[in-house]
Amino acid sequence: MLSRRAAGIAAALSLAPLRAQPRPEKTAPTIAVGGRAAFYYLPLTIAERLGFFRDEGLDVHIADHAGGAPALQSVFAGQADVCAGAFEHTLSLLLRSQPFRAFVQLGRAPQISVGISHLGGRGPRQAEDLRGRRIGVSAPGLSTNLVARMLLVRAGVPQEEVAFVGVGTGAAALEALRGRRIDAISNTDPVMTVLEQRGEVRIVGDTRTLRGTQTLFGGAMPGACLYAPQRFLRDNPVTAQALANGVVRALKWLQTAGPSDLVRAVPEAYMLGDRALYLAAFGKVREAFSLDGLLAEDGARTALSALARFEPAFSATRIDLRQVYTNSFAAKAKARYQA
Repeated sequence: MLSRRAAGIAAALSLAPLRAQPRPEKTAPTIAVGGRAAFYYLPLTIAERLGFFRDEGLDVHIADHAGGAPALQSVFAGQADVCAGAFEHTLSLLLRSQPFRAFVQLGRAPQISVGISHLGGRGPRQAEDLRGRRIGVSAPGLSTNLVARMLLVRAGVPQEEVAFVGVGTGAAALEALRGRRIDAISNTDPVMTVLEQRGEVRIVGDTRTLRGTQTLFGGAMPGACLYAPQRFLRDNPVTAQALANGVVRALKWLQTAGPSDLVRAVPEAYMLGDRALYLAAFGKVREAFSLDGLLAEDGARTALSALARFEPAFSATRIDLRQVYTNSFAAKAKARYQA
């Protein structure tokens, strides 16, 4: 066992490479998210709470919003530098002539599931029964909406025969289902595990696992990532690298973290009043987290194909995937932290 002096020297040496890094151009960047208590954004919470961003010379502010759309709007308004959200948003932005690029991946699966309500007696039992029903999503047009639409395609239910209702995430989503304002819900964890384990929904579509994602999308489908205006990445490469380093270090930590580690790292308020259910939810989504922050090309192609099902403008002839993501930052972070 190392003596205190030896341990101190070892710790100092381990920090030496961090101190040798170039100073970030922007030392206090803001990351906009929509519902930061969701597991979808857990790598950011870990990087912030365990000081991984601080070790990179950053004082990161994570700005929480009601959903992905207002989070992205805050970037447009200059209130945030980077957005955390679904990879496919970069494709939609490119079509709107808004050049954004994903530069580190948080999730290698969407981490979204669809459940049909068990409340209120008789009602739909499976996806084929959702005609004429109301499906709660975090917000129309976002990933929860896309997953629900893909499930309806698989079930042969026309999109125009259902109503999508924005219910947000967290407690607001729980209240929407329990208040019987919706008949089914497409959302992230821990919300979905809370509803599932309390017998309030029956899961009929699940992208919390790689296998479930493959079944629904027909291929690998990326989840959350950090994406930013291309000009930000061009003008702030050291800052972007520092952000990627912090995320990849958090992803590596998550691979071996136990229940007690998670409880110590995550704010109690994120657990919706039930630690045991929160930890059960973590077990369901664990394999969906990226291992190294790299975004695979086949995943990007799956995302493009999924969007093209509903909008012809998303075609391979019109979109060059090299314009919407880069692995250059994540690859350096992976090498540095041996993720």
